[in-house]
Amino acid sequence: MNNLLPVLVCILSAAALAFSVYTICKNKKILDNVERMLNQAIKGDFHEKQFTEDRTSKIESKLSDYLQSSALSAENVRKDRDKIKTLIADISHQTKTPVTNLLLHSELLHETELSEEQKESLNAIENEAEKLRFLIDALIKLSRLENGILTIEPKTDEVDRLLKEVDSAMRKKAEAKGLDFSVTGTNAAACFDYKWTVEALCNIVDNAIKYTDRGSISITVSSTDMFACISIKDTGIGIAEEDIPKIFARFGRLQASREKEGVGIGLYLAREIITKDGGYIKVKSKKGEGSEFLVYLKILQN
Repeated sequence: MNNLLPVLVCILSAAALAFSVYTICKNKKILDNVERMLNQAIKGDFHEKQFTEDRTSKIESKLSDYLQSSALSAENVRKDRDKIKTLIADISHQTKTPVTNLLLHSELLHETELSEEQKESLNAIENEAEKLRFLIDALIKLSRLENGILTIEPKTDEVDRLLKEVDSAMRKKAEAKGLDFSVTGTNAAACFDYKWTVEALCNIVDNAIKYTDRGSISITVSSTDMFACISIKDTGIGIAEEDIPKIFARFGRLQASREKEGVGIGLYLAREIITKDGGYIKVKSKKGEGSEFLVYLKILQN
């Protein structure tokens, strides 16, 4: 009996060791399968396989079902995005010619003899056609951004390049209203997508010109360790503090601005662009005392 005890202990120890090795191998196999499924799902080439009926295989089966549904959802999103892309292209193509023709024929009518009443009607047609063209362009740009058809790719660049482009695009419009328009150069650099950030700044400056009847528009730049801050300051009608969040809403227009031209999408688009640049916009304003829009562009640290 005494001789059998060591043998029994050895047998039990060997059995325990064998069971431990079996469990480790089984768990490793399960984890390997789960990792394989996840890797396939990430690559977009996951395929279903047969599973047994034990508990762990059921977990694998549930994960498989989840990954299958996720892959199907991703495919549906891709198809929907392609449809949206096609729709945007169609809208852009189909509306460009009619709007252009409206404006062209309006210009031709200006060269004919018209009564004062007819001239007023013609000016109204021109204004509405221009508004329609801006709205269509803005909606197409916004839709392309939101659906990932066009992407914003920020990179380090000179802020002064932005200022010169904005100056060239907006100075004539400001001076046509009798406004002083000043742009102060800078040697600062920041991270932004040049084309889209010009679009954002021009939208903000255009808004400033629109709501400033006399006085000035000034653009200056200051820098911190983390951001280059572009200040766009006007002497216009200003914004009540409680209304500031509303101006960045899609089609957001305040009651005081109803008489001005515009469709209420320029600032929304500007904020979307600057956010995708990795920056943000702040507004300082008081009703009747003008506004200051502060555009913060991120500076990449070396």
